[in-house]
Amino acid sequence: MKPLIIPIFIPHTGCPHRCIFCDQERITAQSGGGISSGHVKEILDQAVSSKTYDSQRNPEAAFYGGTFTGLPVEQMKALLEPVQPFIAEGLIRSIRISTRPDFIDEDRLALLKSLHVTTVELGIQSMDDRVLTLARRGHSAADVKRAVHLLKKQGLRVGAQLMPGLPGDSRETFQKTIQAVISLHPDMARLYPALVIAGTGLERMLNRGAYRPLSLDEAVNRCADATIRLEKSGIPVIRIGLMSSPSLLEPGRIAAGPWHPAFGFLVRSTMLHRAIGPALPAHGTAGRLTIIACGPDIPLVRGYRNEGIRMIQEKTGARLIGIRVDNALQRGSIRIEAK
Repeated sequence: MKPLIIPIFIPHTGCPHRCIFCDQERITAQSGGGISSGHVKEILDQAVSSKTYDSQRNPEAAFYGGTFTGLPVEQMKALLEPVQPFIAEGLIRSIRISTRPDFIDEDRLALLKSLHVTTVELGIQSMDDRVLTLARRGHSAADVKRAVHLLKKQGLRVGAQLMPGLPGDSRETFQKTIQAVISLHPDMARLYPALVIAGTGLERMLNRGAYRPLSLDEAVNRCADATIRLEKSGIPVIRIGLMSSPSLLEPGRIAAGPWHPAFGFLVRSTMLHRAIGPALPAHGTAGRLTIIACGPDIPLVRGYRNEGIRMIQEKTGARLIGIRVDNALQRGSIRIEAK
């Protein structure tokens, strides 16, 4: 069962500068300027009293959007301390934060552990120093390795946030990034293909012809490749594609890039179709097909707006007459009845 995440957004708070792709305020639909301890308590009160709250789902308070460990120590305490009574009462089990790899040190980690932080997600983006420089990240791949080492030394769970399609990135470069991340053994990963948000440095690069964003197909396939490799290595990919907000979806906010409202679904469906491809009959050898899969895989077989069905029929030359559920089948496998 997935944990119940209670998100608390602190857009751009604690960040030393703005990366070329960044507009946290529009992504989260919240203005910058910080969030108070009173706001944290209000968010948590609303969460635990809502109809969707479920104490059996290991509720977790999650601070997203800024560089948490870049905040002054007193501000870090002010944000974490309102969570402590909820943890004491068993209403919230743990806390996660997101931060930059170059703002990790043993003193900060000791404070986080003392206030029940169990997971730290790192905005890694790439393990290629040239890509990081072009993105104006202000940290290196060596900083990532050091941060992961310190986090694991303290017994904290590590998340890796990665961004294919940045300036200077390529399929080969991103494959090397994935291999480097696998070698660090994080506990989880997220994949956010680079989008061009209006008003960012990336949009200015786009407008002067210095940057070409990934197409939707390129982004889907790169994320599918990465997810397969990460999950085969025991690293679950817990999010694929940017979580949008109403302000981000206003006309003109996304200037270019592989945006899709169901991007993660496209990637998972692509992965499934790669897996079942060898089991499909050769083109022209069957006239009609019925596909049997486990329940959770049925939507992925169908694909977004039934694109998966079209692809199966095109590949086999057969008419797909039915899709049935058999929950005895493993995820990612199918049984075929051909006529």
